[in-house]
Amino acid sequence: MPVRLPGNDGEVRCGLVGGRLMLRDRSIIGVCCSAFLMMLGVGMIVAILPQRVIELTGSVSPTAYLASLFAVPYLLLQIPYGRLSDRMGFKPFIVAGYGICALAGFIFYFSSDTKSLFFGRMLQGAGEAPIWALAPALLSLQNPTSRGRAMGSYNASIHLGLTAGPALGIAVSQVWQANEAFLIYAGLCLCGAAVVSKLVKDAKRTGEQEQPQLCSQNIIALAANPERFFVLLAIMLYGAGYGLFVTIVPGYLIAHKSFGPIEVGLFFTLFYLAVSLSQLFTGALADRKGEKMLMVCGLLLASVGIGLFTAVDRPLIIGLLTLASTGLGIFLLSSMTYLNGCVSDAMKGTVSGAFYLFWGVGYFAGPLAIGDLGKLAGFPACFVGLSFLFAANALAVILSPGRRTG
Repeated sequence: MPVRLPGNDGEVRCGLVGGRLMLRDRSIIGVCCSAFLMMLGVGMIVAILPQRVIELTGSVSPTAYLASLFAVPYLLLQIPYGRLSDRMGFKPFIVAGYGICALAGFIFYFSSDTKSLFFGRMLQGAGEAPIWALAPALLSLQNPTSRGRAMGSYNASIHLGLTAGPALGIAVSQVWQANEAFLIYAGLCLCGAAVVSKLVKDAKRTGEQEQPQLCSQNIIALAANPERFFVLLAIMLYGAGYGLFVTIVPGYLIAHKSFGPIEVGLFFTLFYLAVSLSQLFTGALADRKGEKMLMVCGLLLASVGIGLFTAVDRPLIIGLLTLASTGLGIFLLSSMTYLNGCVSDAMKGTVSGAFYLFWGVGYFAGPLAIGDLGKLAGFPACFVGLSFLFAANALAVILSPGRRTG
């Protein structure tokens, strides 16, 4: 029977007795809808940006700058955004992030040379940094007893948007010119900013607010505990695995497993769906059972899928990669909620920034390293080696002593 439950932000929320099915408050609805809208646009333009670079330069090699120029502001701004939000609130930076991404979309549309296109890509990285990191921190503060479920809903919304975006892009291309997708992306980002402004309540902390120390000291203190140290390493490893799944793995499937466009499209669809849907049940389990064994489970599933997919043929390849994708999704949410539980309310933004800092380092360094090593030792050997790293890190998390302090 429905009951009315008071929310942390003073709002009233509706749900069912026992909390099994809860109608999210306005903040959860707001951040999830806005993230879905923006990532719907990202999914539309992800394939158009490289095409524009090739059209402007006549070469494929400059497309590599699209990743690196996004990465620089994305990585450098994670901790500053987190620190400022801990002092000034989360909502202004999230709204600003959507606005910056909208500006990037307009620059993409009007750009007539690579300089402006690359500048827009840097703006996109600066805009997405607070959206990815600060919204989960806000939800963690507003839902202390169900943060896993709230953060899982948010991350699932992101990946569902990425899943649906390419299909929308194909439909739009039948009516408009491909370049007009940038305007749709900008419009979706502005809609996201409006939704956050209208629906989302900023986090209200209780009690005396402690001021964060220097970020380097915070990270060192966080990693001083063995368990947390290995979790941070695993987050970097997870970032490397995620990066491989959107770069080298599809290239390997095309070059060495004779995958065609439809099969590669199926791989990407199942990848995003697995990462998305796995977080819906992971959040509820993390709230009830804790995160440690979920992190270990996620790492082991990723290890099995990554280590074995090169040795089999279709359809087992798709099955194993989907298994690994599920493991990555489980680890993503369980490690994020774990870190949020390690710090006080005054440090939620900073620790979320640290999560995506470690994730980003692995995301951009991992594919580069595997790409170079693959030329020397062969990609199957590299994937098996990465599989062992996932398994070893899982074992280290199991054996390392440490309790959460949040």
